[in-house]
Amino acid sequence: MENTYQSAEENQTPAVAPAPVDKTAILINILRTMNENIAAALRLLDAPSASISADAPVRTTPLPAQTAGVMGTIVEGIFDGKGMVGPDGKEYPIPPNYASKSKLVEGDMLKLTVTPTGAFIFKQIGPIERDRKVGALVHDREVDEFTVIVGDKRYRVLKASITYFHGADGDEAVILVPKASPSKWAAVENVIKRQVDPATVGF
Repeated sequence: MENTYQSAEENQTPAVAPAPVDKTAILINILRTMNENIAAALRLLDAPSASISADAPVRTTPLPAQTAGVMGTIVEGIFDGKGMVGPDGKEYPIPPNYASKSKLVEGDMLKLTVTPTGAFIFKQIGPIERDRKVGALVHDREVDEFTVIVGDKRYRVLKASITYFHGADGDEAVILVPKASPSKWAAVENVIKRQVDPATVGF
């Protein structure tokens, strides 16, 4: 099922210049997704026709492209943890609530349609394979940001996700990360509240 979001804001451009983008990592993710799709297509061709359902879902992931159509501009790119990075390296901001609700993972492929009125419509078109991890939720009060620590690895997570699950410093977080590639960001799947010892609570 595809995730779609339409922005309520129109004709707005980010006031802050986008951060430098690691184009090599983006290309690696694109090639890896292409390879997965080719392998799936070959398995489909090799399978006996009787075992293939006529309505079986088939996922296709087009290469990033930017085209102009009657309905507006279409851009395809990679989710980098906070926004979508287009093939030209330009970053398109994604509302944190949408990214959190859709549990977007760094490396997912997205399609952005910019309507003639300037509205942004995002659609997830190529989710990458995920891995589930559990770690400690840490809140940096100085910058008001959350991270999840799993072993010696620290993942950044969207504050909107933690707010939705009512997470707090010291809780445990269940996160989703790319299975086949390293990442700095993680999607929050759930939060496990810290158990409070009644003996330490005053009455």
